[in-house]
Amino acid sequence: MSQGARILVVEDDRTLAELLVEELEAEGWSVDAQQTAEQALEIIDEFEPDLVVSDLQLPGMDGLALLGRLRERHAPPAVLMISAYGTVERAVSALQAGADNFLTKPLDMDHFVLSVQRVIANRRLHEEVQRFRELLEGPSFHGMQGSSRVMRVLFDRIRQVARADGPVLVGGESGTGKDLVARAIHAESPRADEPFLAVNCAGIPAELMESEFFGHAEGAFSGADRARKGLFREAQGGTLFLDEIGEMPMSLQAKMLRALQDGQVRPVGAEREHHVDVRLVAATNQDLHERVRNGQFREDLYFRLEAFQLEVPPLRDRGEDLEMLAMQFVGRFAAARQRPARSLSNEALVAIREYAWPGNVRELSNAMERAVTFCEGEQVEAAHLPDRVRQGDRRAERMASADPLEAMLDEGEMLPTMEELRRRYVRHVLEKVDGNKRRAAALLGVGRRTLYRWLDED
Repeated sequence: MSQGARILVVEDDRTLAELLVEELEAEGWSVDAQQTAEQALEIIDEFEPDLVVSDLQLPGMDGLALLGRLRERHAPPAVLMISAYGTVERAVSALQAGADNFLTKPLDMDHFVLSVQRVIANRRLHEEVQRFRELLEGPSFHGMQGSSRVMRVLFDRIRQVARADGPVLVGGESGTGKDLVARAIHAESPRADEPFLAVNCAGIPAELMESEFFGHAEGAFSGADRARKGLFREAQGGTLFLDEIGEMPMSLQAKMLRALQDGQVRPVGAEREHHVDVRLVAATNQDLHERVRNGQFREDLYFRLEAFQLEVPPLRDRGEDLEMLAMQFVGRFAAARQRPARSLSNEALVAIREYAWPGNVRELSNAMERAVTFCEGEQVEAAHLPDRVRQGDRRAERMASADPLEAMLDEGEMLPTMEELRRRYVRHVLEKVDGNKRRAAALLGVGRRTLYRWLDED
């Protein structure tokens, strides 16, 4: 039950730490060890432990303080606290603060391993119950539903970024829900009670964009029969969300940068500037760094935006979320349209799992709406799904069954370069280890710095 778990040991006694790691790895778990709470917090997003085994007495931040920091996370790991000072009061304090168990030194290794097994099993049972509750009750985080690792990490990072006040750049494929991320940042921030305005840069004609953002004075141009504030002033004190910012004309980017740096905007045709206090959240499904290199996006604006970056994972990387979202959409559309559909057949679930969902959550929603519409009974069948979903992903089938090199080739595709093969293989390894960069680097036989450089180049 507990195979495959990730365990982070936080222990300043090197000898004991090595012994714990050896015992835990012998059980088949993936283990990392750090000597201080500060070091543990630095790697926790990358390692994503299921369980933290921490000494109560640590140099610097102690175990109880570490426990408090872990409890602030959207989906905190289980915590097993150990201490050489095993008083009832300290044990009660740790358990009241949220620890799952408390053991005293010297540790009996058999009892320690059994305690770890029980804590992980109990936590996974709790997670299953929570997933079922979320399935019934709906969205869990500002309209975003997800209990997969990648989504839990995203939720935690949204909370962290929301506490800051600089611009945020949200990346991700089309249909992943970047607008929901922007709204969550606003809702979690001190600006939550102030305005939230959203605009799609691709939907505004270039000649009207300056007036749309910064406003205009009466008579500034033909048709300007009255003054207008503009989006920046309308969002005063709150958050302005710019979707598809990569489509913003170069001529406007310099003025956008000045508004961000100086907090000043000048309406078209006006003689004076206005001070604005607005947090900007921008989103794109394009590679802005590539657009900078091609001279299509200002480098200084890009660097201003990328201070805080969030990447929304595609649906194909969200594991167990896929089935849960599909079921939620079935229930939602069936209730809204008074249809009898209540569940998905095994064949429908297989088709949904095997399809790559290039349109992400938006495509899944549309597919489930279609299925519910055509379903005459209580169970959605594979036949009710769109043809492309029912037929599956032929490329995925080739990846699973063909020769590894041939599996990387689409029909009629030219042979890839060595650079492209490396990029694809690195992505393949990362997928196999659930995004764990430490394990990926070890499997690839390179240092983590080299792996990070390759990922930056990708």
